[in-house]
Amino acid sequence: MPRTTPRLDSTDLELLLRLVNDPRAQISELADSLGLARNTVHTRFRRLARAGILRDGGRDIDLAALGYDVLAFITIEVDHRELDSVVAALGRREHVLEVFETSGRGDVWCRVAARDTHNLQQVLRHILKLPGVIRTETSLALSEHIPFRAGPLVRHSLADA
Repeated sequence: MPRTTPRLDSTDLELLLRLVNDPRAQISELADSLGLARNTVHTRFRRLARAGILRDGGRDIDLAALGYDVLAFITIEVDHRELDSVVAALGRREHVLEVFETSGRGDVWCRVAARDTHNLQQVLRHILKLPGVIRTETSLALSEHIPFRAGPLVRHSLADA
């Protein structure tokens, strides 16, 4: 049976934003900064985790639960004289989640989230208008099979230690 996503109010969104800004914040700190009782923040935190909005111990956010259902990977070919300004401009876009300078076919790889394909098209058009961007290639994520993880590498390093 599919899980229903609870409707997020401004307090939920403020809580999520504070967790993004300070992933190590304690419940009491969050409560103080939001002007709420600790029990209220704890209850909301648990509700968000149970709904799957907060994943991995409550520090990773399911963007689809916020309405960002489209995840895309964009490879960007850039005029190298403009590389720094392109990266800086990408960093100012709220839809851009990650940016890497790469070797191979493209120069820059970024991961973006969008509400729908129309919204993704707007993001892509903005990227294509950046001075120094020559062309882009976009791939859509259809489903996530293995979320980002670091545990296996840490365990491997521990075994080598």
